[in-house]
Amino acid sequence: MGDTRALAAVQASSLHRQRMLWALGVGLLALLWISLLLGRYPSPGLLSPERLSSDELAERLVFQLRLPRLLTALLLGMSLSAAGLVFQLLFGNPLVEPGFLGVSQGAAFGAALAIVFFSSSALIVQANAAVFALAGLGFSYLLARRLRYGGWILRLILAGIAVSALFSAGVGLLKILADPLSQLPEITFWLLGGLASLTWPKFLSILPFSLLGLALLLLYRWRLNLLALNDEIAFSLGAAPHRERALVIVAAVLPTAALTSVAGMVGWVGLIIPHLARRLFGAEARFSLPGAMLIGGWFVILCDNLARTLLNGEIPLGILTSLIGAVAFLVLFGFQGKQWQQR
Repeated sequence: MGDTRALAAVQASSLHRQRMLWALGVGLLALLWISLLLGRYPSPGLLSPERLSSDELAERLVFQLRLPRLLTALLLGMSLSAAGLVFQLLFGNPLVEPGFLGVSQGAAFGAALAIVFFSSSALIVQANAAVFALAGLGFSYLLARRLRYGGWILRLILAGIAVSALFSAGVGLLKILADPLSQLPEITFWLLGGLASLTWPKFLSILPFSLLGLALLLLYRWRLNLLALNDEIAFSLGAAPHRERALVIVAAVLPTAALTSVAGMVGWVGLIIPHLARRLFGAEARFSLPGAMLIGGWFVILCDNLARTLLNGEIPLGILTSLIGAVAFLVLFGFQGKQWQQR
């Protein structure tokens, strides 16, 4: 009787989490539609479908500018959140985020390098940022293999910190060398993050990498909890921990690098959203990973709506995600700490 009740409770919990995922997904589609009609033209507020069909300028604005921007915001939120959850799970550290392996700082260095020495062309900046983002991961991996302190996960974390610091120093040096009237403002705006310049060509250039990485993570979500165990236990349960973890890490970094190359530095999404997802869906990656992706999509789209409508000018997206994410982090962990003290 006790086993039957336990099984029924597990099934009820799974059904509840599935319903929550469906509710988040349907709500996200509604948010996309509302956001598509939300803007400062023809007047601040929602654009009616009737006006959209009769106003050629509004139609071009919605489908040529807002739609690729919103789809990129959706992919950005999903990718950063999924990568953050995967890294926090695999490395057993709740404070890591997608850029800690040198990915974000590598992208920043690549973009700044292109702006200062090559060209401010968006395509060249994007390509250089993507190349150095992946190079950051490669350098972290090679450095971790040469370290002789601690286990593999600790070595990878230490290597990522060192590589990120080196790229950060390089960005600082490039800011000193940049022209203060033209190049420095462009570097600064890129480092703050934003989707103001998103167009269909940019979106299509990062779409294959983003979909490939997210698809691999979703396919592997059934094994993430297994890969979070130590090597001996994971191997005894039929996993090849080193090979499978490497595949999952590359799958998480690939969309992160691609999206960072077009959106710039957007922080806190990959840090706070995984915690919210685990609060709602539990620690089982089968539910928490798609939950994190959906919540991340919600979060970045809402922040981008504020970025383009709150003031007359564009607010850098990275400022809003950092501000809201930091406040959510304090509220979440302050409440959690209070609960622990009461216990």
